[in-house]
Amino acid sequence: MATRQPIVSVLGHVDHGKTTLLDRIRGTAVVQREAGLITQHIGATEVPIDHIYKVCKPLIGTRKFNVPGLLFIDTPGHQSFTSLRARGGSLADIAVLVIDINEGIKPQTMESINILRRFKTPFIIALNKIDLIDGWIVQPDKPFVLSLKEQPEAVQAKLEEKLYKVVGDLYEKGLTADRYDRIDDFTKAIAIVPMSARNGVGLPDLLLVLIGLAQRFLEQQLVKEEGAARGVVLEIKEERGLGATADIILYAGTLHKGDTVVLGTKGKPLTTKVKAILRPKPLDEIRDPKDRFDSVPEVTAAIGVKLMCQSLDGVVSGGPLRAAGANADEALEEVAEETKVHIDAVEEGVYIKADAIGSLEALAYECKNAEIPIRKYDTGNISRKDIIDTAAYGQAVHRVILGFNVDMLPDAKDALPNYSNIKVFTNDVVYRLIEDYQKWVEDEKRRLDLEKRAEYAFPGKVRLLPNCVFRVSKPAIVGVRVLAGRIRPGQTLLNIDGQDVGKIRSIRTGEDVVKESIQGAEVAVAIEGPTVGRQINVEDILYVDLRETSLKEMQGMDLNPDDKMVLDETIEIKRKTDKFWGM
Repeated sequence: MATRQPIVSVLGHVDHGKTTLLDRIRGTAVVQREAGLITQHIGATEVPIDHIYKVCKPLIGTRKFNVPGLLFIDTPGHQSFTSLRARGGSLADIAVLVIDINEGIKPQTMESINILRRFKTPFIIALNKIDLIDGWIVQPDKPFVLSLKEQPEAVQAKLEEKLYKVVGDLYEKGLTADRYDRIDDFTKAIAIVPMSARNGVGLPDLLLVLIGLAQRFLEQQLVKEEGAARGVVLEIKEERGLGATADIILYAGTLHKGDTVVLGTKGKPLTTKVKAILRPKPLDEIRDPKDRFDSVPEVTAAIGVKLMCQSLDGVVSGGPLRAAGANADEALEEVAEETKVHIDAVEEGVYIKADAIGSLEALAYECKNAEIPIRKYDTGNISRKDIIDTAAYGQAVHRVILGFNVDMLPDAKDALPNYSNIKVFTNDVVYRLIEDYQKWVEDEKRRLDLEKRAEYAFPGKVRLLPNCVFRVSKPAIVGVRVLAGRIRPGQTLLNIDGQDVGKIRSIRTGEDVVKESIQGAEVAVAIEGPTVGRQINVEDILYVDLRETSLKEMQGMDLNPDDKMVLDETIEIKRKTDKFWGM
């Protein structure tokens, strides 16, 4: 039976070397052309078996494989992995998880692992950047198992230490892993290939493990499917001289020039005709090729190609492609079902936007994990209408648009300054987008909290210090220590019997007049009303008087334990003169 090449997805934490690895495989420098050296779009590269034989020759000699090569997919982040779906599951047959040996498992590494588990996608680990271990002797493109033998003993020991730190961390997460050359049963342990993507050390080992596992364990699912083409849209682009084009991954069947295809959109599926199929050269990158594409009459899965069609209006990234074949109605139904978005929305929450259906669902998934409610969702760039719509809704922390892998349209940028009550966050990395929003929410809550505290008295408790009476009356000026909470000018002070002893006129620290003093501060306070030795005395404990109407708001604020204790004590004191106070 004919075998197609497996689709290999490359995932990992930002800056751990995903695109550098693919650059080394194909001999390109795509990573240098990416904004901030971070992958911005999904790419695909076909690595033919002859190239693999050449790279792996020191390890395999003249041994041959049935698998015709590997089709690598490079993604902007693990969320994009969820965008690329086939047959209801992962598009990838196998994945490479890139981990920096010097940094180990990071939050995004674990997120990638969790997604691979969810999709039941087998994976191996490329333990990258071994060349940064002190004393490592770099031998470019040499197999790891051969290069390791020529390293000093101290370097080998350091490698073992770092390797088994990663192995131990994975074990704590419920995963068994080991160096690939030490594994007897690849169904029970995840293979780790130490390597340097920058210098190519260990690259032969990585390709050999991938091709070997694909042939041994994936042979049945790699049998070429006959019939109508099935694929996934990576991206819609405007190409100079070509107009709108669609980068796609074909994962099953054969696609011919002139075929009628059904493509996913935001609404009703689009039926159109393929005008041209443009195939990148082997080892070239579909999103940023070095050479011109070849125009071909047909292609068979698995492959990444660029399509020119009669129309691509409304087609969404991550959406399905189906050749209509003999049963156009079935293809329409299938595409319509696959382009449905499954996100739970609530009345009060944020507005999320993403570049593709899968990445939208991935953003929603991360929002749910972070307990961020979603009011509305959509694909596409952020528009003026989105700004106006968001400005009319809910709490300040929900008048927010979170945009993953999208830009703001010019009309949205022009409108935004007129709507100061909303906030827009955009990022090409989901976890950073979530972090940016969460940090802003914390800052916003803190700001609103301070504003609330400025509106009414905040709990406060002071003790009059001995040997610090500077004036006995009109006003009394005394030194106090703030035991808890805070004090401000204009606040009324109570004694422990609930009696009003006077109002704070001013607060000084040294020669400076201050607007507020907080727990732990020792300051001089001018108090209108009392006389020291009569209404107040040294060592007295005084409390800030509180408005009953503000009590509920204060109880709902995020008070620390000391502030909460002072609030409770103040309530008890107030009830000495009014037993129903605050009820």
